[in-house]
Parts: sequence; structure tokens; C-alpha cells
Amino acid sequence: MALLASIPLVLIATGTISSSSLRMILNVMTGAAGPAAVPAEVQQRLQLPPGFQLQVYAGDLPRARFLRFTPGGDLLLSRPHSGDIMLLRKDADGNGQPDAVITLISGLKRPLGMDIAGGYLYIAESHQIGRVPFDSATGKLTGAYEPLVEGFTDDGNHWSKTLAFGPDGLLYLAQGSTCNVCVEEDERRATMMRFQPDGSGGEIIATGLRNSVGFDWAPWSGELYATDNGRDLLGDDFPPCELNLIEEGRFYGWPFFNGANIPDPDMGEDPLAGQREPTAMAHGFRAHNAPLGIAFIDDTGWPSGYERTALAALHGSWNRSEPDGYKVVSLHWTDQGIEQRDFLTGFNQDGKISGRPVDVAQGPDGAIYISDDYAGAIYRVSPGDNKAGWSPPAGATTASRLDAKPPAWLAGADLPALAQRGEQLYLYYECASCHESGENPKPLTGLADRLGYNAIIDVLRAPQSPMPIYPLSETELREMAVYLLNRHGANPPGATAAPKAGGAP
Repeated sequence: MALLASIPLVLIATGTISSSSLRMILNVMTGAAGPAAVPAEVQQRLQLPPGFQLQVYAGDLPRARFLRFTPGGDLLLSRPHSGDIMLLRKDADGNGQPDAVITLISGLKRPLGMDIAGGYLYIAESHQIGRVPFDSATGKLTGAYEPLVEGFTDDGNHWSKTLAFGPDGLLYLAQGSTCNVCVEEDERRATMMRFQPDGSGGEIIATGLRNSVGFDWAPWSGELYATDNGRDLLGDDFPPCELNLIEEGRFYGWPFFNGANIPDPDMGEDPLAGQREPTAMAHGFRAHNAPLGIAFIDDTGWPSGYERTALAALHGSWNRSEPDGYKVVSLHWTDQGIEQRDFLTGFNQDGKISGRPVDVAQGPDGAIYISDDYAGAIYRVSPGDNKAGWSPPAGATTASRLDAKPPAWLAGADLPALAQRGEQLYLYYECASCHESGENPKPLTGLADRLGYNAIIDVLRAPQSPMPIYPLSETELREMAVYLLNRHGANPPGATAAPKAGGAP
């Protein structure tokens, strides 16, 4: 995407550009900071399927892109716009965060893809593949960095390079196109290539891949699948982005075909039509969702239903009249084909974008780690109960959550009226569906023995996942607090004269 050139086209197509979209474009073009990943807000905003829990594993990592675990359990992170590779020490002390975050190597030219093989860390810079001796046990470099394969072009739009070693022990490299839609001068652009580990024997194995940033091998078949970003400027809903089954010698359509091998309106007939046929995509993502990193998972210890599954990060649209994407999806290989389901969502709330997933990696602990280059964060998703209710922080005492004295707003308040309106809010937001029924209800019995008015309001204002944030005004927060404390506890502070809310069970 030529962002600078395309902004006027977005304005023409939509008549406007939202502040959220403009902030994303500035983030891409200039590195302007996106919104920070505040743990409490992330817990409330992002949603997962039942059986998983989420935490912010690391923040303050601007433009965090690709991830790779070392055999020693440390996590590598590439940051192309900073020219470095970071190393996040494994969480040996179990506090939910890396034990240290260090710069492993810097001074690189837009590094993206990484992998480890034969005692080396391989790095895909925008213009070359390099490698450096690396001790996975200590997480340290043990020699000098050396170029391995040089001379790649990195002009135009999709300059990044992704690499990974395949099950066959060979080094695979994907690189995107220079343009939105054109015939490339460099035949290596918009392709998948393959090399020997020493960089020799380079060959193009697949063509017509506009921008295949992520790829991985299905463990049950050894088949190679790659994401691919469809072209821009053909409307909101066409063409789809793609998941392709990469097979040697295949042509995947770009720039002459889009989606289900539909001819491109700007390119005319393929001049090599007699020599090649476009290969149909294995799965279509929605247009402009921008699928990037993909990883097949080991479902050991996971809930059922993830036996033949990959997770893919949808970076999200920047040039669509209504933003779309911005999530991680699960792809399930079934007898009927590949089924897509939402996995981690909530980055897009009514057009307000808080994050853009980039890559997915599974750690040795079985958890999934997801990078977000917009918020500059890494999230950790692990199997577990995501239905846990609120509980005081470790080390907190019950007294610390009770009011030292009645809040000033209680003086002269009509407590029965407040409680009645609080009950209406309780019913309207269906709070009983979690606290009084369901498979794992969280009863509020004896609430007043644990929490005071101020604490109740704090919890309602910023609740712990999975309880959602409700759009309650300050008055409604007080009404809910009065209702909850009078219904679920005896003699709450400052409310001795308040009767039970009418109609409460």
C-alpha cells in the first residue's frame, strides 16, 4: 500500500477519514504512537472463547512485529522500524511477565522474520538474509553477524521479508510486491523462495503472492500454508485476502487475478496464460482484513475443538469506509473445508481501534503469544477459566475495601429511590445471568462485609474480565452501589436506614 498516495483516494471514496483511521495511518507512516495497552482496560475490552484467559505479557514495545521462541524458552521480537531484535527472558518467576527485556541485536535494516537452526539465529532484513551464532541456553549471541544471502530489492510498498525453516530443514523466504498491482521487474518479488541453510541453492517455488507475510506447516500433513493480502482500491468488499496452500511451481494469481481467480480490471489478460493457470485460494478472509502471522497450534491441554487448528492475526483495514479485521481468528480444518471462527476480539469497538494484531507464536508452556504493533504490546492467551469474578489484589485486606466513612453523596440521599433505580439497572444489564445462574455463578452474598460504596463503584467502573464495562453515569454507579449493598449485605456503612429494594428476591 502506498499510504501517502492513497490517502486522497480514501478521502475521495469515503468523503472523510476517521480520527482512528488517521491515527493508524500516521502510525504506519511516521511511527506515531498508538494507544497504550493498559492491562485493566485490555482485560475488559478483549474477548476470548470460553476456556481461555488473557493477560498483557509485555508492554512498551513500540512497533512490535514478529515473534519466535528460542529452544531455551525465551521470546524473540523483531521491530523493523527500530532496526532491532529484542529478547524477552522467559517468565521463570511466574509473575506473568518476562524476567527481562533486552536488545539482542541492533543496527539492522528493517528486520522482520527470524528463526533458529544449527546454532544460528537467522534474520530476514529487508535487503538480505543474515545470521549470527546464538546460544539458546543462555539467550546470548556468541559471534559476529554475517550476511548470508544479499542483493534483495526492498523498494516500494511491501519491503518486509519473512523466513522460517521447514520440516525438510530448508530455509523458506517470503517477500511481497513493490506495488498495489503491477508487473514486477524483480522476479523474486511477490514470491515464496527456498534456500539451503548456508544460503545456497536459492529458487523460487511459488509466484503470484502479493504479500504473504505469514506462513507455517500443518503438523498433520506437512503442507505449507501462507496468508496473502489482497489488493486495494477495488472497494470495501473486494477482493478477499487469502490463505493459500503453497505447492511448488504454482502461480497464485496476482496481479492478474483476485479472490476466486477473478480477472483484475486494471491488468488485462495474463501474458503467460498459455503457460500457467491461477491456483484457487484455500480460504478467503474478508477484504482488507490484512492477515499477517499464522501458526498451527499444539492443542494439548486446550479445550476440545482445536485438534487441527491454526491461529491467524488479522492486522485490520486502514482504507475501508468502516474498519474491519483487528482480531485473531482460529482456522479449523474440517471434512467440509476450512472454517474460520473469532478467537481474540475487541480491538475494534464501534470504529475505535485500540490494537492491531501482527503475529502469533505458541510458547513451550502451551500458551499463545500475540504481538500488537499499534499498542506496542504482547498478549498471552492460555487455557484456563475466564469466568473468574472479582477478588481483592493479593495482600489486600478486607478493611481496605470498606469505606472509612460514608461517602458525602449519601448525606440526604433518597436511598430507597436509589436502590429501586439500581435494581432496574441490574435487571437491564442482566447481571443475574452471571451472578445468580449459569454453569459457574458468582454469588454476591455478603457483599457489604467485603466492599464499601467506593469499592463497588470502582469495580463497576473498571471491572475484571469477563464482566463487561457498562456505560454507567456517576449517578447510575451510585444507584447500583446502593442496590447491591442493600440487597446482598446487612447493615452497609451509611445505609442503616435504607430498606431492601422493592421486588428483590
